[in-house]
Amino acid sequence: MNNAHSTLAAVDLGSNSFRLQVARVEGDQIYPLDSLREPVRLAAGLTPEKWLDDGAQSRALECLSRFGERLRGFASEDVRAVGTNTFRVAKNSREFLRKAESALGFPIDIVAGREEARLIYLGVIHGLPATQAKRLVIDIGGGSTEFIIGAGLKPQKLESLYMGCVSFTVRYFPDGRIGKSNLKQAEVAARMELQTITKQFSAGHWSEALGSSGTARALGDLLQAHGWSDGEITDDGLDKLRSLVLKIGSVGDLSLPSLRPDRAVVLPGGLAIMSAIFSELGVKRMAMTNGAMRQGILYDMLGRFHQHDMRDVTVVQFMKRYHVDLEQARRVELLALELLRQFSGDLHRDPDYPLQLLSWAARLHEIGLTVAHNGYHKHSSYVISFADMPGFARTEQAHLAMLVLAHRGTMEKMKGQIADSFDLAMIMAFRLSVLFHRSRTDVRLPELEAHCEGKRFRIRLNTPWLAANPLTAVALREEIKEWKRIGVTLEVEALYEITSDVDALIPG
Repeated sequence: MNNAHSTLAAVDLGSNSFRLQVARVEGDQIYPLDSLREPVRLAAGLTPEKWLDDGAQSRALECLSRFGERLRGFASEDVRAVGTNTFRVAKNSREFLRKAESALGFPIDIVAGREEARLIYLGVIHGLPATQAKRLVIDIGGGSTEFIIGAGLKPQKLESLYMGCVSFTVRYFPDGRIGKSNLKQAEVAARMELQTITKQFSAGHWSEALGSSGTARALGDLLQAHGWSDGEITDDGLDKLRSLVLKIGSVGDLSLPSLRPDRAVVLPGGLAIMSAIFSELGVKRMAMTNGAMRQGILYDMLGRFHQHDMRDVTVVQFMKRYHVDLEQARRVELLALELLRQFSGDLHRDPDYPLQLLSWAARLHEIGLTVAHNGYHKHSSYVISFADMPGFARTEQAHLAMLVLAHRGTMEKMKGQIADSFDLAMIMAFRLSVLFHRSRTDVRLPELEAHCEGKRFRIRLNTPWLAANPLTAVALREEIKEWKRIGVTLEVEALYEITSDVDALIPG
């Protein structure tokens, strides 16, 4: 890894707290340099209709502006910001995301629940002694709770449930009063959520339980402060804490040793969820860990720089799962990338990420063939849109799905979906590559020269070759018509010289 990536930053935009971690990279290790945390409580701003209210947005944007100041001077590739559950569920998330990215000064990736779980496990496991024993890692966040069973550096089971310390506190303790009735309601609701994963995550499937992040640490510290444990969470300690909290009876009076005020306001929801986890999964003892998602983000970034990108692993796994024709995928990939490199020279923009995105799209564009040949591009796009794809942010999956949907068929379906000149160039390169490789054989293609200027694309190729391949010539003429329907000009110079031959092949 070069010196350009010697310092990395991770921004964890949780539903309770926003955190910034800056770290120095030495070889394969990450050493913390600076950290910031603010209790934004984003999930508390979700209305019953799942709209993020103005107050929560304002708190978040003010925090992100401060984080942005700390990150000034960082290269974009050295910072990764990740949004979690509240970003996933808020109906006005897209509008808020634009404002959030502007305040921070960097893009924000919204990740799926299982991807959040993977990043949590990555952060936790790098801070622990190596072992092949199976570990259960649990992270109770503000809006969701993640569950991971893994051995060594590899997670084996990943789940995310829609319950968190903020959302449960708001729902079951809205007036701040804590009684037997509402605490029981919260615990029962959590146990019902857990029943969907009990079979896979209960005791017997792991040898050690570990707690990550704020809720688990706050509970462990409370038990230790009262002499009920040595810092671990135990079932007996939870029972004693539960009795104490019920005796106090009010969130406003939870002034307990080691408990920060911002953590006290969400303690009832977190306590209910943890109690349900112990009961439903058969946990008796849970140790604390220092690692969390922000460290996982940093190690995931480090892996990308070292060519150990989880996204590449996921693409390979998908190709195997959906029985992709590897040779055809490689043909389409190579030509599409070559055309995009030529287009990017005219666009005067860095092509690295678009090339990477197009490479993945080319490898995955035929996964829908396992569903049906007719409309397979739609099936491929659907799978990419909604599947769990470790390493990918939701925005990346949506981008990939758009490219795959566009690679064949009418272009009219893409009206309003192509917002960027590079997207246009990627789709053009993709469609042309599929067109030239329609025979699915290693045919010798002519040298192609590709140029673009705005919405005008020009392709130069050997005229005799095109005359000797009239089916390709016909396909190119139809492709020109498709692009014209959305106001894009495609010119193939050699085509004009063999027009009469092509006309003879067109029926009617």
